Amino acid sequence: MIQKGILSDTDKKFMLNNKDDYLNMLELADKAYLQKIKELCENMNNKDLMRYTYINYPYWAINSEAGNILSQKEYKKVNSFKPKINDTILFTIGYEGISLEEYLNRLIKNDIKMLIDVRNNPLSMKFGFSKNQLSNYCNRLGIEYMHIPSLGIKSEQRQELNEQKDYDKLFANYYKYTLAKTKQEQEKIFDLLVKYNRIALTCFEANINQCHRKHLANAISSLPNFTYELRHI
Repeated sequence: MIQKGILSDTDKKFMLNNKDDYLNMLELADKAYLQKIKELCENMNNKDLMRYTYINYPYWAINSEAGNILSQKEYKKVNSFKPKINDTILFTIGYEGISLEEYLNRLIKNDIKMLIDVRNNPLSMKFGFSKNQLSNYCNRLGIEYMHIPSLGIKSEQRQELNEQKDYDKLFANYYKYTLAKTKQEQEKIFDLLVKYNRIALTCFEANINQCHRKHLANAISSLPNFTYELRHI
């Protein structure tokens, strides 16, 4: 909706840019469902609405200041939905074929503390995945964001990738020319892993065998003193 100019996104809210009557465009069943929501919520103030949401959908309150409006027992339930994982793991994640919401929820559920963008060019036609947007959404969730373009593959090198053998050839060159020259960046990621315990390397491809992040992650996991798990999500 933002890409189509219907909404504008600010740091605090979404704003409607036009005056179209979207209610009359809905199917009757959808109108009826909205009417039920209206009847449920129309007499609620802001605090009542937040309490209702936090109590009935506690997962969605884990990054909110729910403790200010919930009882101790209710807030304990919210906290039970927060990921509490102490294992040190190097993750990788691609955003091809999934929404921004699904992508961010994977980060949350795996308790990712830092996202490292390893695209050479961090621009995307897909909403939410260009550098500034992705960084902004991660920061809202308490996830640090870092971009290391030197670990990516330039777009002109990614042409004519039709079969797995084409990818294999590309990654052979990646090993030879990029990974061999970026030891310092790989060691930096290892140090960040030790510091943050749970970091994720991100790029586009859903198929890990067709993305350079797999080979970068393998290179990092081959460094001396790497004794942790590597997981693709």
